[in-house]
This record gives sequence, C-alpha cells and structure tokens, in this order.
Amino acid sequence: MSFHFTDPRPDHEPSFSFTGPEDVEEQLQAIADMAHEILRLVADVRRQISN
Repeated sequence: MSFHFTDPRPDHEPSFSFTGPEDVEEQLQAIADMAHEILRLVADVRRQISN
C-alpha cells in the first residue's frame, strides 16, 4: 500500500490518495506512517519559521 499527496502546493490543502490492498492492518499502518510523515514535515516547517 502506498499514499501520496495529490496537490502539495502551499496554497491548496493537500488530499491523500491510497493505492494497494484492502487489508485493514495495512491501511492502519499506512495511516500511522502518514501521521509520522506529517509530524516530521510540521517540525521542519517550525524550524524554518524560527530561523
């Protein structure tokens, strides 16, 4: 299963696209992975703002 941002431009709220098997455990893992990536991106933005 994979995901990607469908419109990552700063002036538009991104949406997510899922592809892959319908296994619930895999979907939950993909959501957890997305959450970690989002938190990492937020931390990067915060660092850039404070510099």
